[in-house]
Amino acid sequence: MTSPVAAILGREIEQVARFIAILNEEQDALKRGDVDALPDLISRKTPLVESLNTLEGERLLALNLPAAESGRGAMDIWLAQNGNDSLATVNWKKLLKFANEAKTLHELNAQLVDLHLRQTSEILSILTAPPEAATSLYGSSGQPLPATGSRIVDSA
Repeated sequence: MTSPVAAILGREIEQVARFIAILNEEQDALKRGDVDALPDLISRKTPLVESLNTLEGERLLALNLPAAESGRGAMDIWLAQNGNDSLATVNWKKLLKFANEAKTLHELNAQLVDLHLRQTSEILSILTAPPEAATSLYGSSGQPLPATGSRIVDSA
C-alpha cells in the first residue's frame, strides 16, 4: 500500500511535470517572439502554482512533524525516520529533479523576457527620439526645412 506522503509526492510530480511542459511552451513562444501566446500560458501556470502550494501544505501535514520543520528539511527528517518507504524516497528525488528543471526553465524564460523588453525599449527610443539637425531636408530654395517631428519624413 502506498503511504499518504508517497501519494502526495506523486501528485506533486504530476503537477510539476505539467508546469515544465507549460514553461517549455512559454520558452518556444518567447523564442518566436509570439507575445500573444503569453497571457494564455500565464493563465495556465497560475492554477498549477496554487495547486503545488496546496499539495506542499498537504504533504507537510502528512509528515506529522513539529511546525518548526518545513520544506526540504522536513522531508529529509521524515525520510530518515521512514526509510522503509522506498516509493516516497524515489518520488521525493524525482520531485527535486523536476523542481530544479522547472526553476532553470523559469530563470531562462525570465532572461528571454528581459531581452525582449530591452529590445523593445531600444526600438521605442529610436522611434521617439527627436530628429537630428544633420538630417534636415532642404526646400526648393535650398534653405533647410523645419523638422516635422516625424523621423520617417525628416530622414527621407
